[in-house]
Amino acid sequence: MLTSIVGINWGDEGKGRMVDLLSADYDIVARYQGGNNAGHTVINHLGKFVLNLLPSGILRPKVVNVMGNGMVIDLEHLCGEIGRLTAAGVKISPQNLKISDKAVVCMPYHKLLDCLEEDRLGDAKFGSTRRGISPVYSDKYMKKAIRMGDLLEPEALKEHLKGIVAWKNLTVQGAYGADPVSFDEIWSWLRTYGEPLLPYICDAGLYLDNAEQMGKKIMFEAQLGALRDIDFGIYPFTSASSTIAAYAPIGAGIPNRKLDRTVGIMKAYSTCVGEGPFTCELFGPEADRLREAGGEYGAATGRPRRVGPFDVVASKYGVKVQGADELALTKMDVLSYLEEIPVCVGYEVRGAFTQHFPVGARLDAAKPVVETMPGWHCDISGCRRPEDLPKAALDYIRYLEEQVECRIKYVSVGPEREQYIVL
Repeated sequence: MLTSIVGINWGDEGKGRMVDLLSADYDIVARYQGGNNAGHTVINHLGKFVLNLLPSGILRPKVVNVMGNGMVIDLEHLCGEIGRLTAAGVKISPQNLKISDKAVVCMPYHKLLDCLEEDRLGDAKFGSTRRGISPVYSDKYMKKAIRMGDLLEPEALKEHLKGIVAWKNLTVQGAYGADPVSFDEIWSWLRTYGEPLLPYICDAGLYLDNAEQMGKKIMFEAQLGALRDIDFGIYPFTSASSTIAAYAPIGAGIPNRKLDRTVGIMKAYSTCVGEGPFTCELFGPEADRLREAGGEYGAATGRPRRVGPFDVVASKYGVKVQGADELALTKMDVLSYLEEIPVCVGYEVRGAFTQHFPVGARLDAAKPVVETMPGWHCDISGCRRPEDLPKAALDYIRYLEEQVECRIKYVSVGPEREQYIVL
């Protein structure tokens, strides 16, 4: 069984919470793209954890976690993340964490270049997390990257790195006029943070292929959502990797395998971190109240998230792009304070109504068409069965299900592991 857990919207839909929940039925959880530019928040009996790089299955002792070749890994950040979880009582070893030898290392000069370019852009910036993600993916496709497996051959890596640093300084000094990158400092950083990770590096694709042949159940965990995908998202305000479910076997290391199931995650309302078009965005006190009710601040950056009502157009598009077989609706409990629930049912683009998700300048021109539904205005966090929910809440779920044309199977009514309902 190969299952992918993916985001339907702009990211921050609650994928980590659902991976933590559903991974109880899986043997392996594999991250297949992205870096530490976003986070998955998981709350369980051990405490509250923000995972930027580690797969969310790391909090289940019997689950093996894989960091796939499609990822970009900041060694320093990963060492810190492992240290924080270990201090909290989470056991991490080469038996339950495996890092692909083909995953790319996110270097300090990638973060430097990310910051230099965002500063240069000024008001036209992309809203980068400044963690080096676009520069490191650029190097991957320019064939100038360092991969995790290179850390196992330090002498060859050292010579390779000298050439890369000289090449990088052509841009750092020549284009931006910044101080040059120091080879000695970069080499020291690689040794300091790379050596503790050496025991975890392996041929993750071979491991996953063997596990699948043995009948192991594998879950693929995505970062961000469909609308941040490099091809199908709100380009250029996207991530630099593919967040799409179809990429999961490739980014994990087993491109010869096909998915059996895709579970899409979407919130009961909309949120967005960073720049770019966000048609249904709310402003002022209405936005502040929703943001505070949902605790909508970026897990990786702490930035306040932009918020708005559920967006039918964007969600229906995300469901289709992800090929979702079923959905999980998260943060349903957050809407309990509202007498009426707003829903963005369509867009007005240059005078015409549409439910087709536009791109480019047409998306920039889109205006939301909003309708309201009755609220339930009561606490639903203790509900555990469909019949426990008020009629207005069930009506809201069924309406969203009909609009996006995909079954909603799971409804989250709180952040704790057991606060959910199966429909």
